Amino acid sequence: MFGYVRPFQPELKCKDLSLYQATYCGLCRCLRRRYGLIAPLFLNYDFTFLALLLWEPEASFVPCRGRCHAGLLRKEPMCPDSPALDQAADQSVILAWWKLRDSVRDEGFWRGIPARILSWLMGPARRKAARRRPAFDRTVQSCLEELSALEGEGCPSLDRTADTFARLLQSAAPQEGARGRILSQLLYHLGRWIYLADARDDLEEDRLAGRYNPVAARYGPAGDDRALRLTMDQSLELIGAALQLGDFGCRLPVLENIIYLGLPRVEEAVFDGSWKEIKKQKIRRNDR
Repeated sequence: MFGYVRPFQPELKCKDLSLYQATYCGLCRCLRRRYGLIAPLFLNYDFTFLALLLWEPEASFVPCRGRCHAGLLRKEPMCPDSPALDQAADQSVILAWWKLRDSVRDEGFWRGIPARILSWLMGPARRKAARRRPAFDRTVQSCLEELSALEGEGCPSLDRTADTFARLLQSAAPQEGARGRILSQLLYHLGRWIYLADARDDLEEDRLAGRYNPVAARYGPAGDDRALRLTMDQSLELIGAALQLGDFGCRLPVLENIIYLGLPRVEEAVFDGSWKEIKKQKIRRNDR
């Protein structure tokens, strides 16, 4: 997965960092409870953000304590089971499995063996998740197939390829009501931003490997950082505008930190080449 959607920890208050970490740990436990021991391997910050978005605004933060998947002798504060965690867990399993299948197709036989093995191991979990979220499963499959076709033909349009991934993430939002419309717009522009960030991050690697890259197809092998940042910053503005239209209760400060501080910092790191080091950093409570 990607992992671009993360908070800027130095500016998080202690209570908000505790809420974020409890959501992350709660999502991990939810993945293990619903899909077994392998599913938590695909836990990431992007779907922790989704869980925060999906939480009912009136729900307060009341953590419980549960055993950590990474250290069974340790108990950690974590958010209790909730519909938001269930949905984020289901959708993360679906997207992870389809991305693995996409890697199998793109990497060839030998390089695709690890993804093929993981997709086989995750097959039962994905089938269960697809029964729970059939519309999301169909949309992910359709969008990834469409994206693969665009990449196969060397599509020079950055908007067409980015729009395809944006629609994929948009489908994770509820489909009804004012709240659904707000989340739909926010996730659409976030999906677009993630796709462009990933394309810029992979630009040099794709050039050396002779693979399609949407930034290179649009601007040439060296890309055009100024033009790309303009369109990515526009997506960030629209994400922020959508956030201000919604009610997110006690989780709003964490979401604001991620959108107004975390995403711009990640974007800067992608462009200056420091992202590969930053993405290794863990977001931890200060008492660890």
